[in-house]
Amino acid sequence: MVSRLQPEIGLDTMKNVAAIVLGGGRGTRLYPLTKLRSKPAVPLCGRYRLVDIPLSNCINSGIKKIVVMTQFNSHSLNRHLHNTYRFDEFSEGFVDVLAAEQTMESGDWYQGTADAVRKQLVHIRNLRAKHYVVLSGDQLYRMDYRTLIATHLGQDADATVAALPVGREAAKGFGIMKVRKSSRIYEFVEKPKDKALLDSLVTPDEVFRDFDVEAGGRPYLASMGVYAFKAEVLERLVADHPEWNDFGKELIPNSLGSHKVFAHMFTGFWEDIGTVRSYFDVSMAMTSPNPPFDFRDQQHIIYTHKRDLPGVQLHNARIKNALICGGCLIEDATINEAIVGIRGILRKGAHVQRAIILGNERFETEDDSGHSIPLGIGRNTRISEAIVDHNARIGKNVIIRGSRKLADYDGDQYAIRDGIVVVMKNAVIPDGTVIG
Repeated sequence: MVSRLQPEIGLDTMKNVAAIVLGGGRGTRLYPLTKLRSKPAVPLCGRYRLVDIPLSNCINSGIKKIVVMTQFNSHSLNRHLHNTYRFDEFSEGFVDVLAAEQTMESGDWYQGTADAVRKQLVHIRNLRAKHYVVLSGDQLYRMDYRTLIATHLGQDADATVAALPVGREAAKGFGIMKVRKSSRIYEFVEKPKDKALLDSLVTPDEVFRDFDVEAGGRPYLASMGVYAFKAEVLERLVADHPEWNDFGKELIPNSLGSHKVFAHMFTGFWEDIGTVRSYFDVSMAMTSPNPPFDFRDQQHIIYTHKRDLPGVQLHNARIKNALICGGCLIEDATINEAIVGIRGILRKGAHVQRAIILGNERFETEDDSGHSIPLGIGRNTRISEAIVDHNARIGKNVIIRGSRKLADYDGDQYAIRDGIVVVMKNAVIPDGTVIG
């Protein structure tokens, strides 16, 4: 659902819109999945990357000028974008990475989301857009950004914030706003924790009803971290206010008095994938018979790198509620509520339940002959409540068992976060090891 003032938005209008995808943070809450890759490059559902979500939303919405901003571990992200997003030579479309760089004006890292835009302003201005959409690189949702731009143009807004209802506990982790009947935002607080402040930020049911939004017992209006700006407004705000480093903490709240800032109401599925636990939980939800997000929707395709992989080989396997990706080899193994990513290997007697096996970036070759433990999951190994990153070598008779009772832990081959055991990329787990 969207705000009530909606002009018809055509592709000609969207040609004047450019997208800025924010992915520059360290991704510490997703560690160790971000140990060797940037947050937008974290794998999703066995074959995608997190960055594929906003980029696919852009393409499906007619936005073809896109920059992705990053500064940590950007190699795999660069490689993925280069291999995936190639527009034809008659199109003006592109997806570029803007990595943090030293210049004559600045030599330090991005200090926040708004500071990232500030430091790359010379490149962003070259997009020659009339409007920008500013997007997060770690969320799972499907949005036609033409509806966002419709709200933005219909209200003649300087800035527009996509918003959705959330419950009280969730509200502590988001920017929470209050709006007038016009949907203009008059109060915005980033991650409110104080009880009295939370009480004051409750949105009455009748306000939700005014916008045809079913709150369902979620009385707070939260920012999705998805914004639309007039180009000249965003450029001026970040240039004139070097002390405003973050969109949610400073730029949006401090702009309410001087600029027209409106909310765009959204009621579809949306999940912030900011922690190992949220990443694991939403992944497990995708293995259910009725997943909350439909990757099969051919009207709104989620694009990713196309690989020439052989079909899945199943030999006497027992599989229930699972996602099995191309190139997998599963030998007399049991899989239940699990994801097995590209080129994943499960050997005889392996048992995987409520787990994510990210698979392998290559098939085993003669060059790997020096390894005593082959790629994949070894015989009679049992894995649950765990994530096994790319190219892991898990030996025979291993037990990896996560539990909410486990304390966070950091090791050379694996880590524990929020009760989830995460086996590192390229890790080697010897035969008979017990974790958890």
